[in-house]
Amino acid sequence: MATDAPPPSQEHHRLPAAEEFSEVQRSEEFAELRRSFRSFSFPLTIAFVLWYLLYVMLSNYAGGFMGTKVFGNINVALVFGLAQFVTTFLIAWWYSRHAAAKLDPKAEAIKSRMEGGA
Repeated sequence: MATDAPPPSQEHHRLPAAEEFSEVQRSEEFAELRRSFRSFSFPLTIAFVLWYLLYVMLSNYAGGFMGTKVFGNINVALVFGLAQFVTTFLIAWWYSRHAAAKLDPKAEAIKSRMEGGA
Protein backbone atom coordinates (compact mmCIF):
# COMPACT_ATOMS: atom_id res chain seq x y z
CA MET A 1 0.00 0.00 0.00
CA ALA A 2 1.11 3.52 -0.71
CA THR A 3 -0.05 4.86 2.64
CA ASP A 4 -1.08 3.36 5.93
CA ALA A 5 -2.88 6.47 7.24
CA PRO A 6 -6.54 5.86 8.10
CA PRO A 7 -9.06 7.54 5.82
CA PRO A 8 -10.68 10.73 7.19
CA SER A 9 -13.91 8.82 7.85
CA GLN A 10 -12.09 6.75 10.49
CA GLU A 11 -10.78 9.69 12.54
CA HIS A 12 -11.40 9.34 16.25
CA HIS A 13 -13.95 11.66 17.82
CA ARG A 14 -14.98 12.09 21.41
CA LEU A 15 -18.04 9.98 22.22
CA PRO A 16 -20.66 12.17 23.95
CA ALA A 17 -22.23 10.98 27.18
CA ALA A 18 -25.90 10.00 27.35
CA GLU A 19 -26.69 13.19 29.31
CA GLU A 20 -25.27 15.29 26.47
CA PHE A 21 -27.61 13.62 23.98
CA SER A 22 -30.57 14.38 26.24
CA GLU A 23 -29.43 17.97 26.65
CA VAL A 24 -29.08 18.46 22.90
CA GLN A 25 -32.48 16.88 22.32
CA ARG A 26 -34.04 19.47 24.64
CA SER A 27 -32.17 22.39 23.03
CA GLU A 28 -33.86 25.05 20.91
CA GLU A 29 -31.35 24.39 18.11
CA PHE A 30 -32.42 20.73 17.87
CA ALA A 31 -36.08 21.72 18.06
CA GLU A 32 -35.52 24.09 15.12
CA LEU A 33 -33.83 21.30 13.15
CA ARG A 34 -36.80 19.03 13.84
CA ARG A 35 -39.28 21.76 12.86
CA SER A 36 -37.43 22.42 9.64
CA PHE A 37 -37.49 18.72 8.76
CA ARG A 38 -41.14 18.23 9.69
CA SER A 39 -42.41 21.38 8.00
CA PHE A 40 -40.94 20.11 4.74
CA SER A 41 -41.42 16.35 4.90
CA PHE A 42 -44.87 15.99 6.46
CA PRO A 43 -46.80 18.13 3.93
CA LEU A 44 -44.98 16.51 1.01
CA THR A 45 -45.62 13.02 2.37
CA ILE A 46 -49.32 13.76 2.83
CA ALA A 47 -49.57 15.31 -0.64
CA PHE A 48 -47.85 12.33 -2.26
CA VAL A 49 -49.99 9.77 -0.43
CA LEU A 50 -53.13 11.65 -1.50
CA TRP A 51 -51.86 11.79 -5.09
CA TYR A 52 -51.16 8.05 -4.99
CA LEU A 53 -54.57 7.27 -3.49
CA LEU A 54 -56.23 9.40 -6.17
CA TYR A 55 -54.48 7.27 -8.79
CA VAL A 56 -55.62 4.05 -7.10
CA MET A 57 -59.20 5.27 -6.62
CA LEU A 58 -59.47 6.45 -10.23
CA SER A 59 -58.05 3.13 -11.43
CA ASN A 60 -60.66 1.23 -9.42
CA TYR A 61 -63.73 3.41 -9.83
CA ALA A 62 -63.22 5.50 -12.96
CA GLY A 63 -62.15 2.91 -15.50
CA GLY A 64 -63.75 4.81 -18.36
CA PHE A 65 -61.79 7.96 -17.56
CA MET A 66 -58.53 6.11 -16.97
CA GLY A 67 -58.99 4.21 -20.23
CA THR A 68 -59.38 7.43 -22.23
CA LYS A 69 -56.83 7.52 -25.04
CA VAL A 70 -54.48 10.49 -24.88
CA PHE A 71 -52.65 9.65 -28.10
CA GLY A 72 -52.08 6.37 -29.89
CA ASN A 73 -52.27 3.51 -27.39
CA ILE A 74 -51.34 5.80 -24.49
CA ASN A 75 -54.20 6.30 -22.05
CA VAL A 76 -54.76 8.45 -18.95
CA ALA A 77 -53.91 5.53 -16.63
CA LEU A 78 -50.47 5.11 -18.18
CA VAL A 79 -49.79 8.85 -18.03
CA PHE A 80 -50.85 8.99 -14.35
CA GLY A 81 -48.80 5.87 -13.57
CA LEU A 82 -45.68 7.32 -15.13
CA ALA A 83 -46.37 10.62 -13.35
CA GLN A 84 -46.14 8.68 -10.07
CA PHE A 85 -42.52 7.83 -10.88
CA VAL A 86 -41.74 11.37 -11.99
CA THR A 87 -43.30 12.75 -8.81
CA THR A 88 -41.27 10.37 -6.66
CA PHE A 89 -37.98 11.45 -8.24
CA LEU A 90 -38.90 15.15 -8.07
CA ILE A 91 -39.72 14.88 -4.37
CA ALA A 92 -36.44 13.04 -3.72
CA TRP A 93 -34.50 15.72 -5.61
CA TRP A 94 -36.35 18.53 -3.84
CA TYR A 95 -35.77 16.95 -0.43
CA SER A 96 -32.07 16.48 -1.22
CA ARG A 97 -31.76 20.19 -2.00
CA HIS A 98 -33.73 21.14 1.12
CA ALA A 99 -31.62 18.87 3.33
CA ALA A 100 -28.35 20.18 1.91
CA ALA A 101 -29.38 23.80 2.36
CA LYS A 102 -31.36 23.75 5.61
CA LEU A 103 -30.93 20.50 7.55
CA ASP A 104 -27.36 19.35 7.01
CA PRO A 105 -25.66 22.57 8.20
CA LYS A 106 -27.71 22.59 11.42
CA ALA A 107 -27.15 18.88 12.03
CA GLU A 108 -23.42 19.21 11.32
CA ALA A 109 -23.13 22.09 13.79
CA ILE A 110 -24.80 20.01 16.51
CA LYS A 111 -22.64 16.99 15.69
CA SER A 112 -19.40 18.98 15.67
CA ARG A 113 -20.21 20.61 18.99
CA MET A 114 -21.02 17.26 20.58
CA GLU A 115 -17.93 15.52 19.23
CA GLY A 116 -15.72 18.45 20.11
CA GLY A 117 -17.13 18.75 23.58
CA ALA A 118 -17.96 22.43 23.21
